[in-house]
Amino acid sequence: MERKLNSAKSRTRLSSVANSLRLIKAFSEDEYEIGISDLAKRLGLAKSTVHRLASTLLEEGILEQNSGDGKYHLGLALFELGAMVRRKMDFTMEARPFLRTLMEKTGETVHLAILDRDSILYIITHESKQALRMGSKVGTRAPVHSTAVGKALLAFLPEDELERIIARGLPASTPRTIVDARALRRELATVRTRSYAVDDEESEIGLRSIAAPIRIYSGNVVAAI
Repeated sequence: MERKLNSAKSRTRLSSVANSLRLIKAFSEDEYEIGISDLAKRLGLAKSTVHRLASTLLEEGILEQNSGDGKYHLGLALFELGAMVRRKMDFTMEARPFLRTLMEKTGETVHLAILDRDSILYIITHESKQALRMGSKVGTRAPVHSTAVGKALLAFLPEDELERIIARGLPASTPRTIVDARALRRELATVRTRSYAVDDEESEIGLRSIAAPIRIYSGNVVAAI
């Protein structure tokens, strides 16, 4: 009986952790502040449960609350954690001045991205000063198979990791997106041969970009520009 109770408690704790993470991920740049009722609807949870989770996250600084309308937004504790992660990514600090120089010389937006959970994550961006330019924000994501930086990363993955990502599907962002697995493999073989990748209106109509992989001392590809 005691073992069953302990097992039930463990499942409850895991469920609370999962729901807390879902709550945190409900926020976005478009919806910076959200109230308890809206959070409950999005998460499919009771308002009392969401209030309990939000109160705990509030105490830890993960969430903050607007004293005016009572809505919640992400707290500075997440900024601290994010800064800690960023400091551990030494190569990004070294790459930053080179990215700025590249932006100034080309006049185009330059960004550095990594592969994270089967999508690309922008971690450095130097935006062009031209009126017509590509925009990308630090912390945002994009499909891995339809972007130049994504293909530059995919091309140098171990075969089993590449096949796992392909097996999850290749949804189209535009009519020019490569959605056929064999065609994508051929494209990645070309990337490996010439050491750069091209996005020819595959992620967005009217947008073309080029990307190259970044290697560390071991030869492993860790990011793309």
